[in-house]
Amino acid sequence: MKSVIAILNGYRRPNNLPLQVEALRKQTQPPDEIWLWMNYHNDFNIEKEYKLEDLDIDKVCYNNHNWKYFGRLALAMLAQSDFVAIFDDDTIPGCKWLENCHTTYAKDEAILGGVGLHLFSDTEYMKHQRFGWPNPNEEAVVVDLVGHAWFINTDHLKYIWSEKPCTWETGEDIHFSALAQIYGNIPTIVPPHPIHDRDMSSSLFGYELGVDNKTVSVVGQSDFFSLRDKCVQHYISRGWKLVNG
Repeated sequence: MKSVIAILNGYRRPNNLPLQVEALRKQTQPPDEIWLWMNYHNDFNIEKEYKLEDLDIDKVCYNNHNWKYFGRLALAMLAQSDFVAIFDDDTIPGCKWLENCHTTYAKDEAILGGVGLHLFSDTEYMKHQRFGWPNPNEEAVVVDLVGHAWFINTDHLKYIWSEKPCTWETGEDIHFSALAQIYGNIPTIVPPHPIHDRDMSSSLFGYELGVDNKTVSVVGQSDFFSLRDKCVQHYISRGWKLVNG
């Protein structure tokens, strides 16, 4: 079996960490190690709230700075495994999610993720259709970008750093899928999320955990969506081809 390192992202929802670790340890094909990338936020100090041995996390990277979305991708470059599985802090996978990713990748070499988008505009991010846990797909679907949970061949991580991001504020999902396609001809795919088998899902409680007052896309910076529009426009100008043309 190919080796996997799971990377969790801590920031303002550390209360989800025990649930995430438990879900990963109970995978039908569990990761070899679990790492935590901890961005700084002044309302939480993980060392004061948790004992690491209680969390059952193998490696922890503390930061005195908020590196936002790209920091965990930099950490992934240190993984000496075949794959990395990266999770947002509101994402609790079903027990067959990693097995689902292994099976999908064996059929199609791709960047895999938990929520994928078909963009319907080459200028506006919000004009899209979603696939994955918010809109279950019975079969694997080729999409323009994925987020919430990634399953990545570590050899493909190099594409993230082929160019500087359009912005460091957001859009790491757009950036990665676009550059993997442009530089490596690597597609992006959402594995099956069948309604009848939620154990295969990338996220069991997405609607419950991902819409609170800590969600950037809900109550974050006022220019969040305009920045994502900018990202779409930028990478299309660099040669990114959308699924729907």
